[in-house]
Amino acid sequence: MDAIEQTRRIPFTRMFNFRDVGGYRGLDGRAVRTGRLYRSDSLHGMDEADREAFAALGVRTVVDLRRPQEVERYGRVPDFDGLTYRHIHPEHAHWEERPYQPDTDLARYLADRYADLARTGTAGLAEAIGLIADSANAPVVVHCVAGKDRTGIVCGLTLAVLGVEDAEIAADYALSTEASQRFAAWVATAHPEVPELPVPYLSSPAETMLLFLAEIREGHGSVDDYLRHAGVTDEQLDALRDHLLT
Repeated sequence: MDAIEQTRRIPFTRMFNFRDVGGYRGLDGRAVRTGRLYRSDSLHGMDEADREAFAALGVRTVVDLRRPQEVERYGRVPDFDGLTYRHIHPEHAHWEERPYQPDTDLARYLADRYADLARTGTAGLAEAIGLIADSANAPVVVHCVAGKDRTGIVCGLTLAVLGVEDAEIAADYALSTEASQRFAAWVATAHPEVPELPVPYLSSPAETMLLFLAEIREGHGSVDDYLRHAGVTDEQLDALRDHLLT
């Protein structure tokens, strides 16, 4: 992990994939602002130290992308003064309907799952990105369960709108692999009765995000046009660039 990655990652005790989405180079050489958009795995398990560290970030809005039953089972982010909680579920099929076969390409499998979500979850993706686009909501934390799949899609599309190169978007996405390994190690220690998690739940190969973005453009012409198709307005796209780029 290089110095930039160490700065981007924000350590918590009970969140393993919490990091700043800022710091990348975007349109016209402008940088993506730090301290405005964060991505994370689930926020429900904070201990007291985590609550203090989270409060210090001044987060105004949490966008929870989990399924309703995931929220009901595990709970949501604790209440903080001035924090708005938004639950948005981008509709998508359960992965168990198309289980991963170990002899197949993992990056291709994940990219196909992301393409499925991009087809069926347009309303939820548009709502999430619309919330990120509104500067009054910042700082925003976007999260799901592991913080790599649904969160990776939302953050990948956002960074693409901001003009970040695909290779950097993919590298950001791939950081979740190391975080997932730390989470798996914690589960094995804290909950040894839990079966080992399947490989797709713990892996974020960069090639997955490269495939996903390339195929979004093949299908819609550009990421912006895909988001317009999903329901994001030109005003929201402009607002996204205005407040998230220096």
